[in-house]
Amino acid sequence: MLILSICVVVVLVDQYTKLLAQSQLRLAHSIEVIPGFFDLTYVQNTGAAFGIFSGMNLLLALFSIVMLFGMVLMRRHFLTTSIYSHMFFGLVLGGIVGNMIDRLRWDYVIDFLDFYWQTHHFPAFNVADSAICIGVGIYMLMQVFSGPAAVQASSVSRDDTPA
Repeated sequence: MLILSICVVVVLVDQYTKLLAQSQLRLAHSIEVIPGFFDLTYVQNTGAAFGIFSGMNLLLALFSIVMLFGMVLMRRHFLTTSIYSHMFFGLVLGGIVGNMIDRLRWDYVIDFLDFYWQTHHFPAFNVADSAICIGVGIYMLMQVFSGPAAVQASSVSRDDTPA
């Protein structure tokens, strides 16, 4: 239930903030929030992170669908009894769904969070992107801080449950 709750909250917050950005900002126009560091800038991203695969929206939408199905089918390999694994899973699923909605609805993803330092800009991103990155970060920390015994114990307890 926690996974679904996190996923739904991520999708709703993501879609609401994108709607605000789309309705309140002009394309490629910025509103300075923290001078010299953070702006709100409306961007229509037809690619993936850092602009890779630009213009390949359909391929990226199909990849998102495959990733969703793959994660759900392989969930036993990711999930443990730890609340952190449920947080990871909910954040990543919510992020994938949030961006996939944009790709299928608009043929691009709405990005609007623009961080920079002097002339160096980090690519604009959104709430869904943030959720995916935070979720993956949680997963990586779980892997670093859980010893081999914890991983083995969690796989043994999962193997005892019927498929």
